[in-house]
Amino acid sequence: MALKRRTKVNESFSMASMTDIIFLLLIFFMVTSTVVIPNAIKVTLPQSKKQTAAKPLTRVTIDANLDYYVAFGRQREKKISFDEITPFLQESYEKEPEMFVALYADETVPYKEIIKILNIAHGNKFKMVLATRPQK
Repeated sequence: MALKRRTKVNESFSMASMTDIIFLLLIFFMVTSTVVIPNAIKVTLPQSKKQTAAKPLTRVTIDANLDYYVAFGRQREKKISFDEITPFLQESYEKEPEMFVALYADETVPYKEIIKILNIAHGNKFKMVLATRPQK
């Protein structure tokens, strides 16, 4: 005796819930990616018409109080003295020989302080990028 099922199993797969999950993940990653490297040091950069596409691996920041901060890669900035900048850059260069050094200096910082950092970079053959904010 053959038994027949009264209800047929629906073999189609609904993608509606999966699409919702994908959009939620997309929103989550878009929101969190803006917080990856927060610039915790208050620096007002001078304006510029041109922007560079080079991605610096090492950052040197000079704030309005003439305090020096350095960071390599995705590390947070740490405050150091001027004499510690050269050893830090040399150590970073040993980790990544193709590195760029980005210099972030507050617009109130005197030129002589910026030139000191540029001389360190030039003397050690580091590739240097001056960071500015885009012109509005």
